[in-house]
Amino acid sequence: MVKRRRKVNEKVNPFKKLQKPGKHVKRIVIGAAGLVIIAGLAGDATYQIQEQEQAVLTTFGVPKAVAETGLHFKIPFIQKVQKVNTTIQGFPIGYSMGDNSVVENEGIMITSDYNFIDVDFFVEYRILEPVKYLYNSEEPEDILKNISQSCIRTVIASYDVDEVLTTGKGEIQSKIKEMILKQMEEQDLGIQLVNITIQDSEPPTQEVMKAFKAVETAKQGKETALNNANKYRNEKLPEAEAEADQIIQDAEAQKQVRINEAEAEVARFNAMYEEYVKNPEITKKRMFYETMEDVLPGMKIVIDNGDGVQKVLPLDSFTGNSSENPTETLNTDPAQDTQNLNDSENE
Repeated sequence: MVKRRRKVNEKVNPFKKLQKPGKHVKRIVIGAAGLVIIAGLAGDATYQIQEQEQAVLTTFGVPKAVAETGLHFKIPFIQKVQKVNTTIQGFPIGYSMGDNSVVENEGIMITSDYNFIDVDFFVEYRILEPVKYLYNSEEPEDILKNISQSCIRTVIASYDVDEVLTTGKGEIQSKIKEMILKQMEEQDLGIQLVNITIQDSEPPTQEVMKAFKAVETAKQGKETALNNANKYRNEKLPEAEAEADQIIQDAEAQKQVRINEAEAEVARFNAMYEEYVKNPEITKKRMFYETMEDVLPGMKIVIDNGDGVQKVLPLDSFTGNSSENPTETLNTDPAQDTQNLNDSENE
């Protein structure tokens, strides 16, 4: 009887056999946890650097920049990695990127001629030194934005509103960029300013905008008038120059004619003077007679020398008076004629 009870008890209570699977499960769980820990440690021991980024590896608080792309290793729980984007990034000043709305406290500025103007800028930058970027300041982008706003307002305040709206944009951008670069060099934030550009500039209100548009229209009208005037000048100037050259040439020719005439008169006078030196009385009378012919053309002169013989100059033909030259007889007293002739010879 005792033996049967034992067999029955052994069959009914098989607890000893159920304890062995529990030990196996525990080992499996521990092994899986170990594998997970090992995998985590292995994953924490490597990091990947892409082309457009750099990493800062910190070992016991000492940072070091890692610029080489690809797979890198580190000591888990001792070394930490921070990645930074080295591509060109940017932010707006004066407007919002999302809805393109105006940000008045950034965009509204005052010019040198005390006019308000709304100017929008876009700042482009990239991270040049990751270690300085992460550890020299807490918010380097905010510092860059504040510096940019300060430089923008300083430069805009030195230009009048017309230059900001039209012709001075390029020069304004250059001065702002130069000023920002100088201050960024002093701050040493590890950020490089790539460019800053004026996106838009306009008056702050519609009324002022209309007035500026009217001014621009007037300026365009002025430019059109100047262009037309220059065109007319370019057309007329060659004609005037040609006319002036013709006048000068005519004057030169007239000058040469007068010089030649004067030289001929001088030569004639010298020749006459030579004859006068040889026979002064005859030359003097000849000159007198030639002069009288010029002064009294077509008149007949009667000369009485006092002996009753009269001479008529010029001598007529014996056939009678010429019909072409009517004769005017000069009847004078012989004594008076003689006196006149003597006076003429004395002259």
